[in-house]
Amino acid sequence: MTMMKAAVFVEPGRIELQDKPIPEVGPNDALLRITTTTICGTDIHILKGEYPVERGLTIGHEPVGIIEKLGSNVKGYQEGQRVIAGAICPSFTSYACQDGAPSQDGGACGCHGYKPMGGWRFGNTLDGTQAEYVLVPDAQANLAPVPDALSDEQVLMCPDIMSTGFAGAERANIKIGDIVVIFAQGPIGLCATAGAKLRGASCIIAVDGVDSRLEIARQMGADVTLNFKNVDVVDEILKLTGGRGVDAAIEALGTQLTFEQALRVLKPGGTLSSLGVYSQDLSIPLGAFHAGLGDHILVTSLCPGGKERMRRLLNVVASGRADFGALVTHHFALDDIEAAYDLFGHQRDGVLKVAIKP
Repeated sequence: MTMMKAAVFVEPGRIELQDKPIPEVGPNDALLRITTTTICGTDIHILKGEYPVERGLTIGHEPVGIIEKLGSNVKGYQEGQRVIAGAICPSFTSYACQDGAPSQDGGACGCHGYKPMGGWRFGNTLDGTQAEYVLVPDAQANLAPVPDALSDEQVLMCPDIMSTGFAGAERANIKIGDIVVIFAQGPIGLCATAGAKLRGASCIIAVDGVDSRLEIARQMGADVTLNFKNVDVVDEILKLTGGRGVDAAIEALGTQLTFEQALRVLKPGGTLSSLGVYSQDLSIPLGAFHAGLGDHILVTSLCPGGKERMRRLLNVVASGRADFGALVTHHFALDDIEAAYDLFGHQRDGVLKVAIKP
């Protein structure tokens, strides 16, 4: 067999299933046969033309699969082994990687200038995972074995959603006893909620407009849930904190409104951890920003990748401290991926994440 099925970006508004050649394996690569993948909110930005990629690119960046073929330089793995690879698959040879920012890889040598988000290659600069096969570059640094006891659905969040949500909590400087608010309880926000709990926050406030998502947020560790359709969340959060504001605010949607709200409820010296993918310019309100004198910390994160990050996330799943399989609400065959995009893109039927199985 030399051809495979793949979900391809055709033009804004069109991702369709096409036949493409199965990738050839170079010495540092691994070819994975995909057993489960999923659709991310970023893929919807690509579909809408809000994030530019080359036409003809295979989309998707969250692989669970089996090693079909290994490059000659890849050691410590074997064909037939079940693995994941992070959505971010850095080379670990670039200046950015060696400077502690592997998600911003930007190329192996850094001699062609800075390239933001360079570590995100699947479905961005290289063919992605919504296919029967995917080629993993720099496989030695990026493959992580999946324990036999864990299902595909249990580990499906690790390559991106879980790593991103946890990064939001880690970068928020959460300390034991902190009060934390997470704006938006989609898949990333729910993982950020779980991450805040694991980091030791004593009061976690989850904000969303969908009651079913707020119920799941409680399962993930939220102590207080606020439906923004029913209350003024800024006033309510300030009341809950006695007017002090929260120690950390995590923004997990990517809108002007939620960014502003996160800033307005932040205590002096607090951290705003932004995870949203923004599709237009942001404005910082002067009052909420205290004219730049509030000692606030504003940070952004792109999900950490690499095999050590994946190993740690797999350990969290195996420990049972949080059930991320509950975020998989729908299942589709790869042949039906256009229907899956329609469902996920329009957020129908209570969808959180879809499992796509070739």
